[in-house]
Parts: sequence; structure tokens; C-alpha cells
Amino acid sequence: MNDVRDDVRWLSDTEMRAWRSYVVSTLMLRHRLHRELVQDHDVSLSDYEVLVCLTMNPDNRMRMTELASMLGSTKSRLSHQVGRMEADGLLRRMRDPADKRGVVAEITEKGLAMLRRAAPTHVEGVRRHLIDLMSNDEQVVMGEVFSRVLAHLQEIDD
Repeated sequence: MNDVRDDVRWLSDTEMRAWRSYVVSTLMLRHRLHRELVQDHDVSLSDYEVLVCLTMNPDNRMRMTELASMLGSTKSRLSHQVGRMEADGLLRRMRDPADKRGVVAEITEKGLAMLRRAAPTHVEGVRRHLIDLMSNDEQVVMGEVFSRVLAHLQEIDD
């Protein structure tokens, strides 16, 4: 490693442990939650998350750009995913009634039924594999830390 830069703030052992634990456990957790949803309900974690986001609005619909932002996705990737979900009857796309230039995704009755069936499995998995492993104080700290990380990332992406 002759090209190692001296001006880099390399991670300490504590920082590296925090980083690696976060990276590996997050990947494994998302894989586990995905597997449980597919096994029990034949729905992927990413499709489940789209359905959840749509139900966060009272009219069960959201502009595609807002949905992509909420999911941390690109518009292109989300468009492919939504197209597949639309073909499966879980949602539909339409022109935004408030702004005809925009497109909204709206959950269908079939999508709502899927979400109602899958939600208990997902919540049980989140509890078993994450929430119940932490104290209330740790949950508060985790929420604060990752809210700060999210705000930072959203700020620099604008």
C-alpha cells in the first residue's frame, strides 16, 4: 500500500467496528425481512415498502418523485418497480389530479389486501430481529442518530 494518503482521517478500531457492524447487520436484516415476506406472502421487501409509503397519505397515493425520495430510490429504478407492481395489480399510475404534468402511484384494493396480510409478518420480524434486541434508550439514540444521518444525506443531495 505505497499509495496510502497521510491526510485521510482513518477510522479507529471503535469507529471501524461501528461502521462494519452497521453495514453487515443492515444488509443481513434487510435480507432476512425480505425472505420472511417472500416466504409467507410472496411479496418482496422493496414492494412492501412501496405499499407502506402509499398508505402514508390519506388518499393512498403519492407523486412518483416524492415516492422515490421517500424510498431512497432513483426515479428510473422506481419506475421499473412500479411498472411490475402495476402489472401485478398492487397499484396503478395516473396523472396527478392537482398537476397534470406529474404522475402519481395509487395503491389498489389488491395492494391494500396484500399489505394487511404481510404487515404482521414484517412487524414481527422487525421486532424479533432489531427492536427487541435494544433497550428503549438505545432505540431513542438510534432514532436520533439515523434521523441526523438522513437529514445530512438529504441536504447534500439537494
